[in-house]
Amino acid sequence: MNATVDRDAWGVPHLSAGDPLELAYLQGQNAATDRAWQIELQHRRSLGSSAAFLGREALSWDIFARQARLDDTAQRCWENLDAGTREWVSAYVAGVNEALPGAAGGAPEFVQTGLVPQEWQPWTPLANWIAIHILFAGFPTKLWREHVAQHLGDASLDLFNSEGPSTAGSNGWLIPGHRTATGQPIIAGDPHRYIESPGVYQQIRLTCPSYDVIGLAVPGIPGIAHFGHTGEVAWAITNAMADYQDLYSEQLRRTGSGVEALGPDGWEPAEVHTELVEVAGGETVEIEVIETARGPVIIGGLDENRALSLRYPPRVSHRIGFESLQKLLQATTVKDVDDAFDPWVEPVNVVMAADTAGGLLYRTAGLVPTRHNDNRLRVVPAWEAEHQWQGWHSPMPRATVDDVAVMANSRELAEPLGVDFAAPHRFRRIRELLVERDDWTVETMPLIHTDTLIGSADSLLDLLADLQNLSPEATTLRGQLFAWDRRMEATSTAASSYAAVRKALVRRIAEHPALAVLEQDAGVPELFVPYVDMLSHVYFALENLIATDLLPDVNIKWLAQEALEEVAHRKPRGPWGETHHLTPLHALRGPIFAPGEEHYDLTLSGDHHCVMSTSSLPGLTDTCIRASAARYAWDVADRNNSAWIVPLGASGILGDPHHHDQLPLWLRGELAPVDAP
Repeated sequence: MNATVDRDAWGVPHLSAGDPLELAYLQGQNAATDRAWQIELQHRRSLGSSAAFLGREALSWDIFARQARLDDTAQRCWENLDAGTREWVSAYVAGVNEALPGAAGGAPEFVQTGLVPQEWQPWTPLANWIAIHILFAGFPTKLWREHVAQHLGDASLDLFNSEGPSTAGSNGWLIPGHRTATGQPIIAGDPHRYIESPGVYQQIRLTCPSYDVIGLAVPGIPGIAHFGHTGEVAWAITNAMADYQDLYSEQLRRTGSGVEALGPDGWEPAEVHTELVEVAGGETVEIEVIETARGPVIIGGLDENRALSLRYPPRVSHRIGFESLQKLLQATTVKDVDDAFDPWVEPVNVVMAADTAGGLLYRTAGLVPTRHNDNRLRVVPAWEAEHQWQGWHSPMPRATVDDVAVMANSRELAEPLGVDFAAPHRFRRIRELLVERDDWTVETMPLIHTDTLIGSADSLLDLLADLQNLSPEATTLRGQLFAWDRRMEATSTAASSYAAVRKALVRRIAEHPALAVLEQDAGVPELFVPYVDMLSHVYFALENLIATDLLPDVNIKWLAQEALEEVAHRKPRGPWGETHHLTPLHALRGPIFAPGEEHYDLTLSGDHHCVMSTSSLPGLTDTCIRASAARYAWDVADRNNSAWIVPLGASGILGDPHHHDQLPLWLRGELAPVDAP
């Protein structure tokens, strides 16, 4: 069979080849053709060399990438792969290397930065994967907890329990046949990530004599890892919110022969070397890369007042789980999907799958260490034996599907694996909607995708119920909020007013003298500053802070009254969509519209705790930077009846007709059919 690339009406690539290796090569070529800038940027980030063309803004990441040994870890994981998987990944890399130099000429970012593509190594896709997901488990949250404990005491460790300020999440649901119109299951959902240009997911079809799969691929990675449909079986994942990375406080000292670190058994040798990080428009920076028996030192060092090392499963096990990717493409049953995810490592996910024979799957997959509970909460001393890893959590949690299965980053199935989970509002709302009917179809999935009921509103509105001595303006505003239907619709002025009161309350709590001490410098590198941002943590933990008895000096009701009065005395708010609109991120802060192209209205409904999760910068702005990075609905009865959408389009090249042609549908919450070209 000759290798071919066909495209449907949306420019989605449908790749066909004579065997899996030829197809992997073709997928690599296509990734380079459609997403040249995106995959080369990710490659350079995995190497810690992005500041060489992005400038000082990228320096903090580059230092972290090198100190955390991302590329070296990927190489070790590559060497630990079985021969068949290495050959398959190598074919993909060969395709990238063949097409990338030519494709770079059509991507304006290469001209703007002067960047010349660098040849990929066989392990580069593994390095890309690690770089994309290294912050998924949220280990920087432990820096925040340590900061809180130091200033407010250990009793306050749980004060800010919430979904963290920079975590990625998802909605997902599995509807068994007894609740669908066809009698066969439907799997649907949407991963929540920063909305980037180009998008993190690529719609694709991969066909060879061994398999025929549609799904959402990650450019720069072979196969289809997260969301796929082979015709006989479909699968999807969400972030399990597991805790599987630890931070250790290290004691280091120089010796005549190098560096030593204090471990449970005394002083022991540590690895050390220096590296140079180039910075566009600035001086080259020399850094010291140190690795102890726990892991690489990523904060501080020998000549600083502290040193923190990071221990993470791929660095320890020399595995990521890439063996799973080929097996998923070949799956025809739920058991095949289940078996494929057994060697999975990072990130830890909740997996759902369904097949045409009636099989259903609901499980977690990944590698989670067993260790002292303090490791899960905060920075722990490297020299104390009780904080060493004891093994791996086994068996990983799973459950049967009796009615419907829902995953939305809340505790439920994955509770034994983590500490910080999403609030249960999305989980409860999706389940509530699903059990209301038994005739669900792919066409009705947007009713769930776009639901804007905000479950967290009552905790704030209840604060307002007993307020006394309000001004007439505040009394009127309170009445409007009480009459509000709790839906964060773009056209709703009540939703806008609620968001304004919430923002004003968050700011007042953050500025309260009892918490003001947390505004002190946490002493973290620039990369981790967003993870210790006071406003972010107050916003995400607002429900907990309203209900807690750990802050006796903070009169939350009084602060709520002040917030209500402040908003009531401003000029009337416009509708929610007036300030809540999409702002896709780009490494160069470039536009998503080329000169002369039609511009779209980017107003959005939804909010962080809605099923239609459209998150903003908490406490600062209503602008949305995180939302559905894709939406999908897999019809197990008939794959051709499935549907999907991405925020922009299939192409990553500004000015291409398919760069953002899906944006209007995405904004309206609609899905595009999965069509053959």
